[in-house]
Amino acid sequence: MQIKVNLQIFLFIIIFALTHQIEIYGWIMLFAFIHELGHMLAGILLKLKPKSLNFMPFGISITFETYEYKKLIEIKKILISMAGPLINLVICFIATLLHIDTRTKDLIIYSNVLIALFNLIPLYPLDGGRILKGIIRLKYKEIKADEVINRISNILIIILTAISSIVILYLKNISILFVVIYLWIIIINENKKYNMKKRMYKILQKNNECIDI
Repeated sequence: MQIKVNLQIFLFIIIFALTHQIEIYGWIMLFAFIHELGHMLAGILLKLKPKSLNFMPFGISITFETYEYKKLIEIKKILISMAGPLINLVICFIATLLHIDTRTKDLIIYSNVLIALFNLIPLYPLDGGRILKGIIRLKYKEIKADEVINRISNILIIILTAISSIVILYLKNISILFVVIYLWIIIINENKKYNMKKRMYKILQKNNECIDI
């Protein structure tokens, strides 16, 4: 299994340190790792082989090798995507039962709720986006599903940016700005992948038409 580390992590560590939020960032990264272990465990239980592990500024991403029938693998992908946020919610529940100091308990609950909600945003490639994409792919062909999820992601990032701008002005929390920038980087990269895939699909479609003629 390949292991990759995104160097942007170190930039975010510096930013959160300067804004005196390094502790909460540490908690978030810890539970983001556990969140990803939930994905990995779900994948292994569903008999998929882990392919790569990528450490990113706001969590860890895992990919699996897939060779199965399309409908079956999409169902498995949906279940795997749901496993991560579910783990965070379970941790929140367990934290409420623990007899520890209130501050630590609040940090554990806050970190896990934040990770779960963040990942459930229906913006690809976050878990929410993966779940939505999997559901769409069960009904439509791959190229159509990619088009729909790409359009939803682009509309949603604009809405999130507008909401975040208001929140930043109200809370005076500049770290939110860097989260939004990070999401924009993800969306821009996904747009490039989608446009390349779309061009390849058109070329293949044109070649098939020529063969039919």
